[in-house]
Amino acid sequence: MSKKPVEISKDGSFKRQTNRFVTPFGSNDGELPVEAGRYRLLWSAACPWAHRAVIVRKVLGLEDAISLGKASPLRPKIGRVDWAFSLDENDKDPELGIQYVSDVYLKADPDYTGRPTVPVIVDTTTGKAVNNDYFKLTNYFETVWRPFHKENAPDLYPEALRPQIDELNEIIFHEVNNGVYKCGFAQSQEAYEAAFDTLFARLDQLEEHLKTNRFLHGNFITDSDVRLYTTLARFDAAYYNGFNTNRNLLREFPNLWGYARDLYQTEGFGDTTEFDAIKEHYHLSITINPDQTDERILPKGPDLSVWHEAHDREKLSKHQDKFLRFEVQ
Repeated sequence: MSKKPVEISKDGSFKRQTNRFVTPFGSNDGELPVEAGRYRLLWSAACPWAHRAVIVRKVLGLEDAISLGKASPLRPKIGRVDWAFSLDENDKDPELGIQYVSDVYLKADPDYTGRPTVPVIVDTTTGKAVNNDYFKLTNYFETVWRPFHKENAPDLYPEALRPQIDELNEIIFHEVNNGVYKCGFAQSQEAYEAAFDTLFARLDQLEEHLKTNRFLHGNFITDSDVRLYTTLARFDAAYYNGFNTNRNLLREFPNLWGYARDLYQTEGFGDTTEFDAIKEHYHLSITINPDQTDERILPKGPDLSVWHEAHDREKLSKHQDKFLRFEVQ
């Protein structure tokens, strides 16, 4: 019988592990120096936490400053939860020469026992993981990495709006981003139903908010939109049936669905969204339990061509203030 994963609490609820490497980027003593060409971002196209870092990297034009390594969406069957570079020649990341993401974790901390997660930033001068703080990583890209932004890069984290962005990001994380995982990984009916109700209550509020507002904080895209998008992009293809978030599909929320398509059709969003990888990971691969052995089926649906349909949300930007207060309920 499989043992209960360490992130499942006694009441059957999912409690995500904390991040191990959280040293910030910056110019102060003890911070990670901001240097173009020094770091490599490891990701998998399946992972929403990694996806948002890749979106921001592309939107801001940081591709030349921070290199990118891509792990397979299918986890290796090696008796532990890991990510493998099986998409690369010789099954190794071409720059770091590693086979598994865990290699950079163990090089930085030989006693590390948690799940090796993506995204993770690796210092290529040492081959060690230096930051896997997915919650703050995009904010570092948006602020201290500004000297390496492309010309006319958008401001995804405007200083005047940061308190509001941070407040909403916290809500989105607990109730939506991690909310779907609380549904999918719950091992008690009570924990599942509590997470389900919280998730859809928040989606209902966001649906109402987006009825009259093009984006979450006004008529321009911010870090909050990036964070919400990566969950919405996976909702119908993975979470609806894979995680039992099946009250209704994303495309049955008229405003959230239009909003998601609006973002998908924006450079940096749709062109980094790989639905095949998402489906393979959530439906065929192990997740947090290395003892998982059941045979799985890859669903044929849903129809993904609808992501390219017109959304007509530009009209919401015409008479809107630059900054918008999202009312937390």
